Formats: sequence, structure tokens, C-alpha cells
Amino acid sequence: MNDKAKEDKRDKIKGKILAVCRSEKKGTVKKEITEGILIKDFGLEKDAHSGKWHRQISLLGIESINKMRDKGYQLFFGDFAENLTVEGLVLYKLPIGTKLKVGEEVLLEVTQIGKKCHYDCEIRKKIGDCIMPREGIFARVLNGGKVKVNDEIEVLYE
Repeated sequence: MNDKAKEDKRDKIKGKILAVCRSEKKGTVKKEITEGILIKDFGLEKDAHSGKWHRQISLLGIESINKMRDKGYQLFFGDFAENLTVEGLVLYKLPIGTKLKVGEEVLLEVTQIGKKCHYDCEIRKKIGDCIMPREGIFARVLNGGKVKVNDEIEVLYE
């Protein structure tokens, strides 16, 4: 069986974008937007965390947010400063270097799992905990384009 046939037989690992969020200042929660433009080697247009570094885009699974909601907290998309809220993928279990295709043209590469939380984080002040350091992931933008709510996000095989 050739490589193409093997790839076609694999189950595709897919999820869905539930929210696109950005903030104009670091250390604040992000606000939902309908769609955004991801810029190659930079991040989400007009987002305070964009730049030429390895954490251009942050992603967090709805399942992670729901863990905190189950503790009684009222939380909204962007409260953990995530750019993309995703359903259907266990993001924090993806290996560094994993490629993610979003929508028709966006290509991301996972660069970091979790992060050290800064203690002036708005959500940590509000509820005393933050899931992002444990279950959030970061990626750089390999190919830019439009990203919007309900876009498919797919794990690409090497």
C-alpha cells in the first residue's frame, strides 16, 4: 500500500472552531469577534499577543473551559485569553510540531503546550485559577488567512 493510500485510510482527527477572540491589551480577557485574519509569522490581526515569536496564536478546548464551568464559574469565550476556542480535539495532548489546518487556508504549527501563568492575569484574579497554563496550547501561523466560527480544524498527519 502506498503512502497516499495509507493516509486515506486513517481516521481524520477534526474539530470545530467555536469562537475567535482578541484583545487590544495584554493581561486582559479577549472579546469574541465573528471572524479574524491570521497573518503568517505574526498571529491574529489587531491582537495584543501577536508578534514574531513562537506563541502567535493561543487555543483552548471547550472541554477545558467546561471543567471550570462545572466548578460553578460563569465563563465566556476569551476569558482565558484564548484566540481560538475549539471543540472536538484534546489540544493539550497534541505533540509540539503538530500541524493544524483551519478552514480553507490557515495552517498552524503547535509550538508550546501550557505556559507559566502571570499573576496579574484577569481570570486568575477573578476566580483564583486559570486552566490555560495546564491545557492551553500555542501555535505559530505557517499560512495565514481568514478564520471564523464553525470553521473545521483538522490535525494533519506528517
